[in-house]
Amino acid sequence: MSALESSSSHAPAPWTCPFCPLLCDSFSVAGSEGAWVLEGSDCARARAGLSRFSPVEAPVVRAQIDGVDCEPQAAIAAAARLLAASHQPLFGGLGTDAAGARALYPLACRTGAICDPAGGASLMQSLRALQDRGAFTTTLAEVRTRADLIVCVGSMPSERYPEFLRRCGIGEEGAARLVLLQPATSQAAAPAIDGLEVVHFDADLFDTVAMLAASVAGRSVASDVAAGALAKLADELRLAKYAVLVYEAGQMPSQAALIIEAINRIVSTLNLKTRAAALPLGGGDGASTVNAVFTWLGGLPLRSRASPAGLEHEPLRFDAKRLLADGAVDALLWIASFGSEPAPPETGLPRIVLGHPAFADATRGSGTVFIPVSTPGIGSAGHLFRTDGSVLMPLRALRTDSLPAVADVLKRITQALQQPLHQPPHQPLEADA
Repeated sequence: MSALESSSSHAPAPWTCPFCPLLCDSFSVAGSEGAWVLEGSDCARARAGLSRFSPVEAPVVRAQIDGVDCEPQAAIAAAARLLAASHQPLFGGLGTDAAGARALYPLACRTGAICDPAGGASLMQSLRALQDRGAFTTTLAEVRTRADLIVCVGSMPSERYPEFLRRCGIGEEGAARLVLLQPATSQAAAPAIDGLEVVHFDADLFDTVAMLAASVAGRSVASDVAAGALAKLADELRLAKYAVLVYEAGQMPSQAALIIEAINRIVSTLNLKTRAAALPLGGGDGASTVNAVFTWLGGLPLRSRASPAGLEHEPLRFDAKRLLADGAVDALLWIASFGSEPAPPETGLPRIVLGHPAFADATRGSGTVFIPVSTPGIGSAGHLFRTDGSVLMPLRALRTDSLPAVADVLKRITQALQQPLHQPPHQPLEADA
């Protein structure tokens, strides 16, 4: 049986899409004419992700050292030597699944690496708001079955998450009312969605959400805007049986943690008399998964470092872009197993890239070790945390390829490091070492 026939014979089985943090699992994939065909959805994001792969495995891309093809073991040894010589490595991208994150943690402890995902800036905004004031969040299933009012703050998620409205049951009988709180100066036209109500505001998002929070709490606000549409929305939130405020930190301005804190304050106020929750969207390309695994294993989220002084969590100082711009790191390990994006930053630092085979040409050059890896949900099985943070979704491989998983490569690099440079503040569990 050919690889294509084997893939097609398994096509009717449900497939979990790894290319978006919604991790939709209600459609399937079939192999046809050398390309994957998405069945049961027209999601542009899923189709774009699938277009980077073929039902028939392409010729194997070899590992490289300084742009020269080599055996995998030689690349692993070179990567270990590079990390052993580094005084302060940075682990970025972090596009991997739960198994890859479990293998990455002991390597970070051994080398004292700082870890920050490609979407670290937006991930940290929600995290800082949670750390400062707490949060009450919900799940996609709760939104679909219980919510009667959904307010999208600042932007419409369906622009970046095409299946979002369907996941919330919008368009079905008894679905929740859908409201978009959008700035009047927005360049984006409100999407043509049946039943969508748009509330425009003239102030910036910081002031608008703060005024809405004050109105929900019953405090008077000296503003014509608050006295009009925002006051009406505040009344509707108070009357709702289950209101959900949806936001995307990645679409908010800098210092979005202040906006998110105001959203959480609205939720907290509503929960004194009715039911409400927030639904943050983001954390794709493995960011939410690696953050959850690191928090579970070490007690602290990403942008943390295991140093001789113990575990350090610095959400501002340990920003990958800041560290690279300031020359505060001397080596980069970049992981991107879900496709040819996000690409590793252009830098003169020694680099180790574990990624999609498409990175082979882009990473050719001096000072780079490249190891092609399998993509969870395409060439290997795996697990990812969904954007709502409560469900660990299994990923089924569409085909079996010959590329190693990120977890296998990281374990071999860790084993190749003879002596740890930094002793972690506690010994990892034996299963995680």
